[in-house]
Order: sequence, then structure tokens, then C-alpha cells
Amino acid sequence: MNEWLTDWPRVLLPLPVVLPLSAAGLTLALARRVRAQRTISVTALSLVVLASVAMLVLTDRGGGTYSVDVGGWPARLGIPLVADRLSTLMLVVSSVVTLAVLVYSLAQGVADGEEDGPVSIYHPTYLVLSAGVSNAFLSGDLFNLYVGFEILLAASYILLTLGGTRARVRAGTTYVVVSLLSSLVFLTAIALVYAATGTVNMAELAVRLQEIDPDVRLVLHLLLLVGFGIKAAVFPLSAWLPDSYPTAPAPVTAVFAGLLTKVGVYAIIRTQTLLFPGGEADALLMWVALATMLVGILGAVAQNDVKRMLSFTLVSHIGYMVFGVALGSAAGLSGAVFYVAHHITIQTTLFLVTGLVERHSGSTSLDALGSLAQRAPLLAVLFFVPAMNLAGIPPLSGFLGKLGLLQAGADDGSPLAWALVAGGVVTSLLTLYAIAKTWNRAFWQEPLAEPEGVGGLVTATRVGTRTPVGMVAPTAALVAVGVGITAIAGPLFGVADRAAADLLERTPYTSTVLHDRVPEVGP
Repeated sequence: MNEWLTDWPRVLLPLPVVLPLSAAGLTLALARRVRAQRTISVTALSLVVLASVAMLVLTDRGGGTYSVDVGGWPARLGIPLVADRLSTLMLVVSSVVTLAVLVYSLAQGVADGEEDGPVSIYHPTYLVLSAGVSNAFLSGDLFNLYVGFEILLAASYILLTLGGTRARVRAGTTYVVVSLLSSLVFLTAIALVYAATGTVNMAELAVRLQEIDPDVRLVLHLLLLVGFGIKAAVFPLSAWLPDSYPTAPAPVTAVFAGLLTKVGVYAIIRTQTLLFPGGEADALLMWVALATMLVGILGAVAQNDVKRMLSFTLVSHIGYMVFGVALGSAAGLSGAVFYVAHHITIQTTLFLVTGLVERHSGSTSLDALGSLAQRAPLLAVLFFVPAMNLAGIPPLSGFLGKLGLLQAGADDGSPLAWALVAGGVVTSLLTLYAIAKTWNRAFWQEPLAEPEGVGGLVTATRVGTRTPVGMVAPTAALVAVGVGITAIAGPLFGVADRAAADLLERTPYTSTVLHDRVPEVGP
């Protein structure tokens, strides 16, 4: 037992990356065996969930940071994988929603007779996406973080254009161009960081970046923030998202909305606390957070389509997370970590429910929807609960997360922090307005127009009054997870508090990765 407690990082840490990649190879080799592909995909992601939960429990109860040097190479020369409370919490939430979306997509494929896309490509691509997300969360090396981004982005290019319609290809083109631009900025920043410090190991950078010229350090900091800001879709680098996500298939949109922008937020949290703890860019981040919240939610209010409305709220609520990071306090970081975990679950759920609505009614336009509460009461409940959570209605987790962030802003007490508190309250109220408008028009009022199709009815097999149980079940499960986050908000906030303390302390991270061969670093 004692040996297990000592050696568990070697066993568990690589699994969230290795399992999906291995399964991707198997599913590609078994391209003509659809059932085998499904079994392998579900099994691999289920094991990732179990491994992630085990790592979260061990890191939180063990009170430490754990690292594994891939291939046995020293951290300075090789690639370290690092697990702490932040990364393992992100792994748990991301693996749960990834598994739920996979089950949803499999049921959709069965119901559609696998007509919508090349199944032999979908499974390995989806698994590679999962591996890329896990690699980004676990990476202790700046260049390996870049590799994680590129793995998930390469997979996302394929998933976004599944089906090959003109709208999807057009949206995919915008997404690819913007993603390549952000990757180029990130890669340039990595090259300059290496030129200035001689390393890309994040534990070493925590020390060496404090020793270089402050002006050079600020330039490197801003370059990394621009690269991550594009990926996280913060204003003014967010215009690409509302046009890219709504055209993709429902499962793809759901996993994109839930995860991809949060990987960018995670990168901001990690680099802001570990590499650039001096707060040099905090004021800039506060202005960015305020603009992201307000511009995003004003866009949501103006939308007449459920998918586009949710896409704009996605942008807007990224502002809450950046708000917490910009405060730089333990309370702010704790609120940001809690809100990321909450938002991944809720946003994914809402996009899955929207996919069910589209399947039932043939459209997500508010003009074409109406009376769904009467015709499909289960869909109404599945939409209402996470929608109220997103809007921040007490006592749901959305309210608790926002309350924690607003309290952290009030504790800061600076004029800019109070402006962000006011902006956060306005954003929450406008989110409730956008959700209420959508609920009223889609679920209560009569439709103003008919969906496109023959005689006002969409004739595709996927549209009808019955929705496959296999699609409803994972959606309902995620709704339950969202409610469960509210039920365990106290313990979850405890994990977030301890994660924030780890982030601010920094020395446990650097000493673990470099095996105590580094001087202590201050907060």
C-alpha cells in the first residue's frame, strides 16, 4: 500500500494522455468495425474519468504536487507531466463531459444511420482531441503545452467540418485561420522565452523570468496573453467564436464550448500565477475581463437563435474567469477555478439540450420554435435547469461562483475592481434576460414561422417528436452533474481554495518538478 501511494504518479499521470491516444490508434485500425470502435472509445474515456478522479483525490488529500519525467529524462531536458489540484480538477470535469458527449454522439449516430459523417474518422479524432486537452492540463513544459494545443486544434479542425456542408466549411475556415494565428503567436512567444532564459520548463521559468530585464519580461508576458487570449476567446479576440461554433454538429459544438476555450483560460491561470506573479498585467486583464463580460452579453441579448445566443454567453462568461485571475488574490483565483469547473459542465449541457431541441423541431431559430414546454416537457426541464444555473439564480452553482468572484472584487477594493463587480452584476442580469427571452419564445409562445422544409416540416430522419433515449440520458446526466456541483459546492470550493493557495505559493510546484534543485520562489 505504501509503495502504491509513493508510485501512483508514474502509473496514473500518463493515463489521461496515453489511453485516448492508444484507443485512437485502435479505432483507426478497426475503421470498418463500428461496434468495436464504440466499445473502445467509451472504455478508454471511462478509464480516463476513473484515473482523473483518483488523481484529484490523491493530490488533494496528499496535499502536494506530483510530477513524472516522461521517458526518464530529467525535467530540464525532457517533458514533465505535472498533477496538482488545479490540473486534476480540470481533468475530472473535462473527462466527465467528454465521456457524456461521446455517448450522446454515438446515440445520435445510431439514430441517424451514421449518415452524417465518416465514423471511421470521428472516433480516432475525438479521442485525439481528448488526449490533447489532457496533455495541455498536465504539461509542465511550455513547448509541450503548445503541443497539447496543436493536438486538440488539429482534431477540432476535422470535427468542426464533419458533414462537409458549405456553412460548416466556411465556419471551419475562419476557425482554422484564427487558430493558426494564435498558434503562431504562441510559438513566437516560446521562441523568445527560450532565447531570453535558455529553457521552456515552466518550473525553471518561474525562477529565470524573474532574473531578466523587466521590459523583456513584460513583452513575453503580453505575447503569451495574446496567444492564450485568442484561444480563450476574450475580447477583442473573440469575434471568431460565435460564427464558428453554431454550424458544427451538436456534440462537436458542445465539447468545443465546454472545453476548448477553458484550456486557454487554464493556460492564462497557470502562466499568470507561476511565470508572471508580479501583477504587471493585472490592470490590463481587468479591463479585458470587463469588456469581455459586457460585449459578450450584449451580443447574446441581440441574438435570435439559441446556438448563437449561447455562443455569445460563452464569450461573456469567460470574462468572469479572467476577472478572478486578474485580481491575483487567493479569493479571486479560487472563484475563477470554481467558475471554470461550473461553466464547463453547464455550457456543455446547454449545447447538448439545444441539439435535442434542433432534432425535435428542426431549427434553433426563436422565430421557428415555440410551445416546446407543452410538446416536449422533458426538453423544457433539461433546458430550464442549466439555463437558470448559467444565469446565476440562487442557490445554484452559477450564483455561488459569481458571488465568490464578486466578494473577491469587493475585498480588493480598488476602483477598477469595483467597476468589475458592477460589470459582473450587470452581466448576470443581462444573462438572465437573454435566457428568459429564449425560454419565453422557444418554450411558451407560439412559433412565429415554420422551420424550413417541405410544407413547413423538416423531412430529415433526425427531426421528429421522439428523441433517442441514448441522447437524452447523457444530457440528463450532465444536468444532474450541474445540480450536483451545487450540492457539493462547499467541498468543491475547498478544493478551489487549496488550489489557489498552491498557485500563489509556487515553491511546491517548482521543487517537485525539479526535484528540490531550485531555490525557493516568492509569491
